[in-house]
Amino acid sequence: MTGHTTTVNANGVTLGVESFGDDDAPLVLLAGGTTMLSWPDALCERLAAGGRRVVRYDLRDSGASTTLDPEAPAYTLRDLAVDAAALTDALGGRPAHLAGIGVGGMVAQVAALDHPDAFSALTLVGTRAVAPGPPDDDLPDHDQATMSRLFGHPMPDWSDREAVADFAAAGAEILGDDPVAAHAVAARIWDRTPGTAPAVQMANQLGMVFARLDCAPRWRERLPEIKVPTLVVHGRRDRFFPVGNAEAIAREIPGARLLVLEEAASAIPDTAVDAVAEAMLTLG
Repeated sequence: MTGHTTTVNANGVTLGVESFGDDDAPLVLLAGGTTMLSWPDALCERLAAGGRRVVRYDLRDSGASTTLDPEAPAYTLRDLAVDAAALTDALGGRPAHLAGIGVGGMVAQVAALDHPDAFSALTLVGTRAVAPGPPDDDLPDHDQATMSRLFGHPMPDWSDREAVADFAAAGAEILGDDPVAAHAVAARIWDRTPGTAPAVQMANQLGMVFARLDCAPRWRERLPEIKVPTLVVHGRRDRFFPVGNAEAIAREIPGARLLVLEEAASAIPDTAVDAVAEAMLTLG
């Protein structure tokens, strides 16, 4: 099964999307973290085979979505949440099952809180409930030894596709993810990035744009307001957002289910696709 790639206008911006499955099936909307390729092809295909219309999309300043100035974004986290609700409407899929991974998981949390009528279910993968900067005192921060290695790795020549893919592979190895898979995905992201300007390539590869976003006000204290069925998925070996962040989200959203992937780090490995898909399909 292959996806159909296009763009959709929503909330005054253009969003790059890729669709899988029957257009008349219930919509599962996958917010990228930051590009749509944060979501594995195999998971999209498995969800579509399970009778869902799957649409993964690029956040602003990445992929085929509106790109202006990733170094100084003129929008907030809440604008990205509006994008998700508006995209659901533009696709005719309300209410949709909304899923977010990494920073997309933060977008998804705020979207579910601010636009509850737009969504029927929520899946949060490899994320946390505070951003940006240090977490709350009761939440585990990034593994500092891992971060030192990660940020000690020199930046690549962003105009060099192979150098960027090698950089991503090295970072994945440090984080405990599959370097071969990361190399392949980074090359695909590079191919989809609009131009080779360093700031744009960095935003596509690393999501650096998110660190510059206005994420106020806080939303963690509002998590008990989420009433839709919720699945929280996290890798046991995640060194970037340690699993305690997911445990907190699952405690604070009423009735949420926590699925810990024992052999995973920050990415969804192919070996976990069936378990994640089954849990998402059961959710709605």
